[in-house]
Amino acid sequence: MKTTHQKNVSFTGIKSAGLVIIGCLVVAICIFHFVFGNPTNFMNNDPNNHPLPGNLLGTIYKGGIIVPVIQTLLLTVLALSIERYFAIRSAFGKGALVKFVKGIKEALSAGDMQKAKELCDKQRGSVANVVTSTLVKYAEVEKDATLSKDQKILAIQKELEEATALELPMMQQNLPIIATITTLGTLMGLLGTVIGMIRSFAALSAGGGTDSVALSTGISEALINTAFGILTGALAVISYNYYTNKIDKLTYSLDEVGFSIVQTFAATH
Repeated sequence: MKTTHQKNVSFTGIKSAGLVIIGCLVVAICIFHFVFGNPTNFMNNDPNNHPLPGNLLGTIYKGGIIVPVIQTLLLTVLALSIERYFAIRSAFGKGALVKFVKGIKEALSAGDMQKAKELCDKQRGSVANVVTSTLVKYAEVEKDATLSKDQKILAIQKELEEATALELPMMQQNLPIIATITTLGTLMGLLGTVIGMIRSFAALSAGGGTDSVALSTGISEALINTAFGILTGALAVISYNYYTNKIDKLTYSLDEVGFSIVQTFAATH
């Protein structure tokens, strides 16, 4: 029965996040070499020279090898954020969750279990799946004369907890990766900054005068990686907090409906 209910969710997310990261790495390397490193972005069509005045792509290329690493993290955050958007939207179901919860509570108050099941079939999604499983157990224990009232209530609560435990991992999938990138993106930006500053100081201390190309390259590397690292970390934090808040709202709705079902059974039996 649970397997059938879970099939109502049209999109449960990408299970192999490793493939997403590898794909983002390939895309980032291609962008770094063929877009940012395009010879037309530099003086004399040579990537070893200064970028053309005002050319942002060439300036980013001067950020060095850390740039595609941070770009990989940035693209991963964007890809997984889009993936989580569709997965969690699917988990919420077709209609407004608040309206669905209100409808279920009204149906339970009226003792109309058939209407409650119809609302679940119409809503679909994770909350509806959990409520449907709980209502099925509700009907089963109601007919079971061998169990006491307390045992029946415990059976309904257990079914509610098990159904919820099956749905939550799907909603939280890939969020730990986004959470990791919140720190990792900033750290990679800091690493690139340190490497760029090392190159700048090396150019300043070089004998025979300052190498302006090496000095500007080091400064560009430091600033570009700082900017990319901060951007990546900021987007990851926003994405993680946004979807965590969404999941909390969904979990609250599950708790609210589950409590109503248990209370309805306790009051009518």
